[in-house]
Amino acid sequence: MNEKIIAVLIILLYFSPVFYQLSIVIKESKRGNKLPLKKFLRVFKYSVLIFILIITDLGIISHTNYLDYERPTTYDRFDEITFENFRGLEFFKKSLYGNERFAYVYTTIDSDFDENYVTIQSLFHPSRSFVYNKHTNSRELLKHEKYHIKITELYARKARKEVLQLSSITSDKVNEILEAIWRKEREYQKRYDYDTFHSYVLSEQKKYEKEVDSLLNLHAAYKNPKINIDEKD
Repeated sequence: MNEKIIAVLIILLYFSPVFYQLSIVIKESKRGNKLPLKKFLRVFKYSVLIFILIITDLGIISHTNYLDYERPTTYDRFDEITFENFRGLEFFKKSLYGNERFAYVYTTIDSDFDENYVTIQSLFHPSRSFVYNKHTNSRELLKHEKYHIKITELYARKARKEVLQLSSITSDKVNEILEAIWRKEREYQKRYDYDTFHSYVLSEQKKYEKEVDSLLNLHAAYKNPKINIDEKD
């Protein structure tokens, strides 16, 4: 059944007591009885408030699954990642072009300043990443999703390289670099999915794997997330 129809049916079912009270109000108002109106307004008010709370809670945990939370994972734990770590929620499980064999991964490049260092690292977010079937045995699909993580690490290394080339490191300059890198990384991620058709075009998938691994090795000198600010002064 269409997801929109299901959602409408759920909302109608939830508000059925309100509709019932409304029918009583209409019936009794014809008789001149105004008392049911007060009960209707009370039922309506609390129904709407509870509905807003439910929608808010669902929105929060669909964004980040706090019911089964796993903290963001750094790239040094890349080899440990499996589909068991994909803990994100989809309340209406979609399919990709009719195929239920799919997943998506959420990654970021984060920075942190302290007195002597700036840390730039790529992060995989388990509780914001989703797999339709957590017990799928598709190694190809897992590899495709994990290369999204590798791509984010590649651009984190490119960001560190640019920061190390600065004559002096400031938070404004680092943030400017990260913003530009983020746009390039997102563009590359989209192209990767498009060209490989989300892992289904094997020749393109292999081409990207070779390219990403080669570029990661080329940027191996920048794999350390921590950059010593003092050395630049």
